[in-house]
Order: sequence, then structure tokens, then C-alpha cells
Amino acid sequence: MSRERILDAALELVDRDGVAALSMRRLGKELGVEAMTLYYYLPNKDAVLDGLVERTLAGVAVRPEGPWREWARAFAVSFRAALLAHPGLLPLLATRPVATPGGLDTAERAAQALVAEGFTATDALHVITTLATFVIGQVLAEAGGTPGHDGPDPRPALDPDRHPVFGAALAAGLGTARDHEDRFAYALDALLGGLAPR
Repeated sequence: MSRERILDAALELVDRDGVAALSMRRLGKELGVEAMTLYYYLPNKDAVLDGLVERTLAGVAVRPEGPWREWARAFAVSFRAALLAHPGLLPLLATRPVATPGGLDTAERAAQALVAEGFTATDALHVITTLATFVIGQVLAEAGGTPGHDGPDPRPALDPDRHPVFGAALAAGLGTARDHEDRFAYALDALLGGLAPR
């Protein structure tokens, strides 16, 4: 047993059943041990959730070096890939602030690089939060229902005479994997183009 093994099991459980299904008792059962055993490695459920957030950020391998828009774009692309690999984490990452030393270190390195580019400390963190929130929102729309929460049918029946633009967009591939990629890149370009030191 180890902290990493527990977080691996927690991630598998969240991928399969969603964040709402995660409890120390359920996690212990997944690992074949009593829940009390887990507390030796992680003091409570909050520590498990923080560990999952930190692990997700650790998987976003981008160094804040060079022109800031380039590494910020690379961060957004890498963060999107990490979330698409584990869409069950979306509710957690959308609502839980970064609180672990490793997660804070990652954000601090990016913030320092932005401050060096002329952003104030507050605006540097606004840039980071804006990018993260943008990516989470895009992936929520792209992933549809997350484990434990089925979403509505993304392709409603349309009357082409009443909704010709929607009809044309759907015929052109709206909602496909290629469209999701294109929409993400289009919006990311617009977002990064609009962000600048005040």
C-alpha cells in the first residue's frame, strides 16, 4: 500500500463511477483493505481529492519558458488532453482550488513567468485561472456526460427551414471530434490574443 497506489485506485473509481461515488470506505473496498488503513497514507477524503488535482496538474508537462503565449497555449492543449483522458475529474477540477504544495508550485512557476512579462501578481493568477476555466468548460462540452452524470443528446432534431444555420453547421460536422478540436483552437487563439498586461 502507498499513497500513489491509493490515488491510482481513486482515479480508476472516479473514471468509472464519477467523483460523487468516491468515499474512503468505497476506496478501501476497491483496494481490498479497511478504510482505516488508508488514513495512514492520506488523512482524509479531502487529501485524496487534493491528490487527484495535483496528479492531474503534474501530468500537464509544460515549462513556462519563452514567449508566454506559446507556453500558455501548450499548457491549455496539454490540460485539455489530461481532462479528456479522465473526464470524471471535471467536476472536481471545476470546483476545487489547487491546495497541495506540488500544485501550488506549478501555478507559482507559471505566475512568476507572467510577472516577468509585465503582468501584476493578481493579473498573472487571473490569466492562469482564465485559461484553466476555459479548458474545463470546453472539455465539459466536449465530453458530454461525465461518469455518474449522463448529459442530454447533443444533436437535437432540427427543422432545417426554421434553423438553417444550425442545419448547415451540423452538416459541416458540428459536434464531431474534428469540430471540437477546431472550436478549441479557435477560441484559445481568441482568448490568448485578448490577454495582455494592463
